[in-house]
Amino acid sequence: MGTNSFLKVLPEMVTFVRVAELGSFSAAADLLGMTPSAASRQVKRLEKEIGVQLLQRTTRQLRLTEPGAEAFARCRELVLAAQGAMEIGEQFAAGPSGLVRISAPKAFARRVLHAHVLEFLRRYPEVDVQLIVADRDVDPIREGVDLVVRLTTKPPEGLVARQLMPVEHILCASPRYLEQHAAIAHPGNLAAHSCLSLGEHERDNHWRFRKKEEGEKEETEVIVRGRYVSNHSEVRLEGALADLGVAVVPAFVAQEALDAGSLVRVLPGWEYRGNYQGHAYILYPPNRFMAPKCRALVDHLLGALGVSASSSGRARPRAGN
Repeated sequence: MGTNSFLKVLPEMVTFVRVAELGSFSAAADLLGMTPSAASRQVKRLEKEIGVQLLQRTTRQLRLTEPGAEAFARCRELVLAAQGAMEIGEQFAAGPSGLVRISAPKAFARRVLHAHVLEFLRRYPEVDVQLIVADRDVDPIREGVDLVVRLTTKPPEGLVARQLMPVEHILCASPRYLEQHAAIAHPGNLAAHSCLSLGEHERDNHWRFRKKEEGEKEETEVIVRGRYVSNHSEVRLEGALADLGVAVVPAFVAQEALDAGSLVRVLPGWEYRGNYQGHAYILYPPNRFMAPKCRALVDHLLGALGVSASSSGRARPRAGN
């Protein structure tokens, strides 16, 4: 290939990147405003110019070949650089502007993120925000989302991950329920109570605890049962408010009810050690040319949730992801 031969296949490189990201000619074609057959022809032209097969095509899926994975990593760098070049004007504008698309799990979006987004919109009148509420792992690259909030103990590779806040699960129950049932002074007492657990996995009703007091190393596990099981934290919260028993929920979900006195924290001297602990992270693709509108929202959320916006981000890039 000649020195400038790549110039004639730049559009084909963009199409190839989108097809690889989305895993579908049809999805890439919709995104790029062309037909699936046109997208397929462009990828074939790129394969002919490079001289290797980039994609393995089957009736069910597309897979990158080994040289295709290498080509994808390099072509994606080109696409990201081009996107950065297109945003230079915005970088030198008077201030951040444009639309930011951010996704977050339902409970976190409603209980934590929403209020801070409203404040952000007041501070940055030239920026619009689309808050996408989704209780699933949103892929910012494949789904065209600028920022993703995820609750996890291990952020995914290939994305920059910034810690927003720790996520602690606590036990709580209504005052009425506690008045009508035996006192709960130790995790072992929970075996005699109605408990609202997740029910997603076989051991979700095995609640583990560790004593919080300094110098204390006591750990214990209790098998709990209850009349209502749900894999959604707000449902378990409402079950506790309805006097159905002791619920385990993220602290940020229960905080409003605790402040109002409609729920009471149970076993505050013990740390719940079950699943779904970790941190809330804000994730985005590694890009040296991050748009000011996105950087402004990231810094606003980090500052609002008590994290220094100047603290180093956590980038875990891996070619092909």
